[in-house]
Amino acid sequence: MSRMLDEIRQQPEALARTLSSGLRRVERLRRLLEKRRPRLVVLVARGTSDNAALFGRYLLEITTGIPVSLAAPSIVTLYRTRMDYRDALVVALSQSGESTDTNLVLERARQQGALTLGITNESTSALARIAEHVLLVNARREKSVAATKTYTGQMLTMYLLAYALGGRVRIADLERVPGAVEEALALEGEIDALSSRYRYMRHAVVVGRGLNYSNAFEFALKLMETSYVVAERFSSADFLHGPIALVEPSFPVFAFAPPDRTWPSIGETITKLKSLRAEIIALTDPGNREVAGCATKIIRLPKRVAELLTPIPYAVPAQIFAACLAAQKGLDPDHPRTLSKVTLTL
Repeated sequence: MSRMLDEIRQQPEALARTLSSGLRRVERLRRLLEKRRPRLVVLVARGTSDNAALFGRYLLEITTGIPVSLAAPSIVTLYRTRMDYRDALVVALSQSGESTDTNLVLERARQQGALTLGITNESTSALARIAEHVLLVNARREKSVAATKTYTGQMLTMYLLAYALGGRVRIADLERVPGAVEEALALEGEIDALSSRYRYMRHAVVVGRGLNYSNAFEFALKLMETSYVVAERFSSADFLHGPIALVEPSFPVFAFAPPDRTWPSIGETITKLKSLRAEIIALTDPGNREVAGCATKIIRLPKRVAELLTPIPYAVPAQIFAACLAAQKGLDPDHPRTLSKVTLTL
């Protein structure tokens, strides 16, 4: 068994710890932000953390109405531009807390008038020292290069940040997330059996929209780094504007298809793909009955998930699939070629 798969299984406990340990910190942050409400939130990250930040952008804008930007670190590290961060909250996300460019952006933002927050799994990291305020992912040490429990942990801290900003997020709802992830883990045997069908897959597309758009990016990243599959990721809206031209019969397309307000767009895309005889693998839950008429294969969560809370439970079957596919291909997802756990860039 890979460490990646073992760490996927650890997520219910990791999420419960992150929520429990973060409540006191987030209440203090909430009181501070009530007095100093930002006019803008800027998120800075790389890799899997950048995908968690992409989720955060959707979540924060939807629940708080505050504009959110994803920072381009090279603006600071290469072009050395001085940014006006007055009245802004700049949030850096890093699993290790040692990403050089992420930390430099946060350090400069603090010097330039921003309120700064670090989100990391390492309490003694450089990021934790640089940021004025810290929300910790309490996932314990992640040993596999392929990040899993730190991704969902960072997503959970985004909910806590939304709550601290006065967003439409209830702690009582967040307390249900570890249980929903536990239920998703019960799909492991089914997903392992399904993954054998794609042992020789070399190319794929992943589509999502709204709150699950980031999961499309993260799933594609996991397929690329653990199984060396060339995986493109798109919003279902963007996909129909050109990239769908690459699809031919039997081409594999993975779709995040929750039964929420994104379903009309996702459903239109899947229906179009069916007409092209693509191989469509839909990730959904019992609330979506329409998907059965157009998807080739369905990975269905055991219970319906509330719209706002879908991203974390929906990420888990994708993680399991990536880990199982790597095993089917005879690859080691814990040590992808040319990769290391901490990547230093400027």
